[in-house]
Amino acid sequence: MAEPDGVGRKPRSDEARGVFAPDGHVGSESATTLAFPVPASVGAPAAVGGESSTTSEFAIPEGLDVPAAGADSEATSEFALPEGLQVPQPPTAEPDGSAFSPPSTYSARSAPAAFTPPSGIPAVRLTKEAPWQDRMRAMLRMPVTERPAPEPVQKIGESGPAVPRVLDLTLRIGELLLAGGEGAEDVEAAMFAVCRSYGLDRCEPNVTFTLLSISYQPSLVDDPVSASRTVRRRGTDYTRLQAVFRLVDDLTDPETSISLEDAYRRLAEIRRNRHPYPGWALTGASGLLAGAASMLVGGDPIVFVAAALGAMLGDRLAWLCAGRGLPEFYQFLVAAMPPAAIGVALTLAHVPVAASAVITGGLFALLPGRALVAGVQDGLTGFYITAAARLLEVMYFFVGIVAGVLVVLYFGVKLGAELDPNAALHLAERPVVQIVASMLLSLTFAVLLQQERSTVLWVTLNGGVAWSVYGALHYPGGLSPVASTAVAAGLVGLFGQLLSRYRFASALPYTTAAIGPLLPGSATYFGLLSIAQNNVDKGLVSLANAVSLAMAIAIGVNLGSEISRLFLRFGSAGGRRAAKRTRGF
Repeated sequence: MAEPDGVGRKPRSDEARGVFAPDGHVGSESATTLAFPVPASVGAPAAVGGESSTTSEFAIPEGLDVPAAGADSEATSEFALPEGLQVPQPPTAEPDGSAFSPPSTYSARSAPAAFTPPSGIPAVRLTKEAPWQDRMRAMLRMPVTERPAPEPVQKIGESGPAVPRVLDLTLRIGELLLAGGEGAEDVEAAMFAVCRSYGLDRCEPNVTFTLLSISYQPSLVDDPVSASRTVRRRGTDYTRLQAVFRLVDDLTDPETSISLEDAYRRLAEIRRNRHPYPGWALTGASGLLAGAASMLVGGDPIVFVAAALGAMLGDRLAWLCAGRGLPEFYQFLVAAMPPAAIGVALTLAHVPVAASAVITGGLFALLPGRALVAGVQDGLTGFYITAAARLLEVMYFFVGIVAGVLVVLYFGVKLGAELDPNAALHLAERPVVQIVASMLLSLTFAVLLQQERSTVLWVTLNGGVAWSVYGALHYPGGLSPVASTAVAAGLVGLFGQLLSRYRFASALPYTTAAIGPLLPGSATYFGLLSIAQNNVDKGLVSLANAVSLAMAIAIGVNLGSEISRLFLRFGSAGGRRAAKRTRGF
């Protein structure tokens, strides 16, 4: 069998090596031979002209089938699919739910099961009648994507919300609320309400003990705008607090349109307003508060006058220290000394009065019940950093009071003062006198907190109810003091929340002064007296009892507030969301 041309034969001597024609073909008389001839089994192209063929060192090895090229050259790419790789063809009709299937139409009655029902997702109902505290608190606990967007409201004289100025106004309002003793959760709700009223719904307020910050991001692709403000000075003025609440309530009202200029003007007026009560009235209120507290623990008119004088003297000394720039720790230390000194002096003079009642009355005017309630409330609502800071502040105040009283009691015991720590077991039960004294104590406490005159009557009645419930549960009922205090404080918190919702205001003016009769003044005094008489174990037990009573007051007030929110729905579907945790997860 004859071999094909150009395959399996020896090259002739007259054949040129390594020379190609310009057009890529070999001439008819000669062929080019290189190092690697093409094997016979490979379908190599036939030689042109019938006599010669071209071989090259880049020739295709034997056994590799090369598809024949078409008539025209084809462009190839490194992204071309290799031969033998079969691309799956999409089916003619994709099943429902595929991302590649074309959209289909159907009627509402025959709609398939999906995440969104045909009737739509029920919107969160945030009615106008709901207080802004509950509306904003409900939205703050929602994810940002689930919050209902506010309707676009055009403010008078403005083309749109000026973001930096809105954030500055928000921080100034939050500063007044936090400095006035408001809880961190309510401060965040107020800040969110102010931003939302000007159309800034994608904002995140953050409140700690001394720092307020807020961040606003218009969309996921826009740069966020952040601002912060530091609270350096705190002052108790519930009249100013109520005015700020009214401003926030007006800003959140959809029927009123308050421009930024008007909001700044009203805020400046609130800051410039003087306190409703002068200094001499505050000093007299502290004396009446101490006298009323001494009547609660078995005092007589002489004890009333002595406790009032000691408290007023301590108040003036505290004002003197504040004017000299001394920290509050030393102010409490100095203010606790005069009532204790008067009680020890009456004992040394052998005056037949209850010196313990005089000292206890003076302590009632100093115990930081407001800061304690706010600290426990922040802890129960999840603001642990702020709660820890507030409780640490309470501890420093309490240590200052303890140090002042202990110094006086120590020198009194050294001088031979006969103070009986067992007198706490023989408190007189005088229901009428004690109820009147508790109401007077709440009234004077409200004056010290600079409350509005319209709220004084309500908080006075609330304080009388609190002591009545405590006395009924503890004396005739035989319930422990801690449990009785917790129940009475719970009613105070419940009534305070109801009154605040009725008047669209803060709950602090209706609850803080009402818990005054429940403060553990006597337990604190007798614990300190036992320590001064070298009965440390007994004194620590009494102080632990005082701490338990204080925690019962704070938890009871917060629980009463939460009960009111639990059973009273204020227009929000599903109520107020909270973080759900199970065993730390």
